[in-house]
Amino acid sequence: MKKFNTEYNINNVGESVKLYGWASKVRNLGGIIFIDLRDRSGLMQLVINPENKCYDIATTIKSEYVISVSGNINKRSSVNSNLATGEIEVVVDSIQILSKSREIPFEISDNTTALEDTRLKYRYLDLRRDSLKHNLEVRHKITMATRNYLDKLSFLEVETPVLCKSTPEGARDYLVPSRVNKGSFYALPQSPQLFKQLLMVGGIERYFQIAKCFRDEDLRADRQPEFTQIDVEMSFVDEEDVMNVAEGLVKDIFKSVKGIELESPFMRMKYDDAINKYGSDKPDLRFGMELNDITDILKNNESNLFKGVIDNNGIINAIVVKGLADSYSRKKLDSLTEFVKKYKAGGLAYIKISDEVTGSIVKLLSEEEINNLKSSLKLDNGDLVLIVMGSKKIVKTSLGALRIKIARDENLIDNSSYKVLWVTDFPSFEWSEEEGRFLSLHHPFTMPKDSDVDKLLTDKENCYSKAYDVVINGYEAGGGSIRIHDEAIQEKMFEALELTKEEVDDKFGFFVDALKYGTPPHGGFALGLDRMTMLLCNTDNIRDVIAFPKTASASDLMSNCPNSVSDKQLEELGISVNN
Repeated sequence: MKKFNTEYNINNVGESVKLYGWASKVRNLGGIIFIDLRDRSGLMQLVINPENKCYDIATTIKSEYVISVSGNINKRSSVNSNLATGEIEVVVDSIQILSKSREIPFEISDNTTALEDTRLKYRYLDLRRDSLKHNLEVRHKITMATRNYLDKLSFLEVETPVLCKSTPEGARDYLVPSRVNKGSFYALPQSPQLFKQLLMVGGIERYFQIAKCFRDEDLRADRQPEFTQIDVEMSFVDEEDVMNVAEGLVKDIFKSVKGIELESPFMRMKYDDAINKYGSDKPDLRFGMELNDITDILKNNESNLFKGVIDNNGIINAIVVKGLADSYSRKKLDSLTEFVKKYKAGGLAYIKISDEVTGSIVKLLSEEEINNLKSSLKLDNGDLVLIVMGSKKIVKTSLGALRIKIARDENLIDNSSYKVLWVTDFPSFEWSEEEGRFLSLHHPFTMPKDSDVDKLLTDKENCYSKAYDVVINGYEAGGGSIRIHDEAIQEKMFEALELTKEEVDDKFGFFVDALKYGTPPHGGFALGLDRMTMLLCNTDNIRDVIAFPKTASASDLMSNCPNSVSDKQLEELGISVNN
């Protein structure tokens, strides 16, 4: 087996070697030909002198030709400190062209200016770039660290089915038609949720899997239709047991992959506190700018602007942009107003603090109210106060998003740091305007808090669960819960979700039956492998850490899928297509 270029160094000078790789760059300098030979590990400079018998072949080599060479390692006259092999070069005595390359559509370089769509179309060329190879190496290291860590804790790696039963409680399923059973469909798993719980019923006790999952949902920079998660489940545990294992795994991954010692124990924050302070259940703690509730300060203001909001049980919240008031022109503030409107906010009010307080709502405020705002928000000259009012959900969501936008725009985030926390005590339910009913915030197998079991049917808005998410730098890196192992509580959960017995039998019948045969208390978590790799590679584009990703429209530009299939294939499946 070939040795990688970077396995050679100054200690190998004088040795005869045989190397393989791609001609990254070819230079003819006064008759001497230099070739930068690239393999997965990096570059090695090759030297071919004019008197060399293989010189004529070398003159025909072009960029991205695949070649093999043999020769002797020499010490370079001028060291290239940017290369791992920068102290040595290989003086070639024989060369063979293994494969030629046509002219490539973009430069194989981390500084390439090629559009992403072009790079995705020729992904096999894009993968030759150092940055993508590095990302795949990080991904590999994460999976190896995971396997080693969990193996030491006596977890078993078990594969679960990819062709499953459709249980549509959450995102849309990807469906697979059955040829043998015409008119029937498999679904690709959104997660191994039911199967890993069944493994607990089966007595496996400690399971994990590097699991491929599928969700037919709208995409974004950190989401793909198919994704991979580190899936873990264990029996006879409570929340603390599961979170300790997950925390240990995350710490081990960071130490193994990047040599970073994360502070522990991880900070903990209840869901309600995260929403109230940061407008998000995945708060980025690398900077401040918390949300401040100023409703009480303005509750006696007689202006219709504030009175109408408060009389309708709305709230008024503000964030403070320290010292940057002069940086925000009216045009810039108008663009921020349009931004919050995307989150259904009615508008954005502002106050600029200086010797003379100015802003869009200053005329509506008394001197006492302004002084109370200064005191409560700890305002100094040069500060900018941004205010949103309305329903709690809209105010928190829009200001939370604005907080992130401003921090990014103003470079307030230390991108070299990692802030990790647990968000705990999630609500069991969320109201769906579309369906006109409460849905599971996580999934219908999440155990309510012991004190809230009786609220499943009587007080859904205030029913909380034994659920937890691990959040890293504003990304939900993973999460999990203690599961319902009691058949009676599971039935009550289904009733709370307004599922009929027929619907339960149709969607979850096999699982409900399993709960009748001795189910241990159990719980687990899953870490998003793609997102963990994103975070450790310092990229915000999930496509950068997947070998063959899909576009935002769920298309593969390289293989041109999804695509149409033949009439014969459709006929075999008993399917007709309506265009």
